[in-house]
Amino acid sequence: QVQLVESGGDWVQPGGSLRLSCIVSGSIFSTNTMGWYRQAPGKERELVARISRSGSTGYATSVNGRFTISRDYAKNMMYLQMNSLKPEDTGVYYCNADKGYGLGAPNGYWGQGTQVTVSS
Repeated sequence: QVQLVESGGDWVQPGGSLRLSCIVSGSIFSTNTMGWYRQAPGKERELVARISRSGSTGYATSVNGRFTISRDYAKNMMYLQMNSLKPEDTGVYYCNADKGYGLGAPNGYWGQGTQVTVSS
């Protein structure tokens, strides 16, 4: 059974940093493209960052240069380092793994989400 569990969400002031973690159980970690999504109140879920099996990465324009996605194969972990946080980064952040239907597909592998709040 595949499970994704996020952690690391918190309240932080603008300009601060957080690191989100996602631990993956099951055999998918080494073979699947993975990503971080976020959903702000009243808005649709959006892709923040993605990382392929080979380690190539991609970022939403709004976070490029501030966020870094990475994965640790030895620990079955994926991370999102978030720096220079802005209030518009507030939302629930979800860990996602491609189940063969494309990254972000509703029937893919999803974690339960972790709340990030950026405010003064």
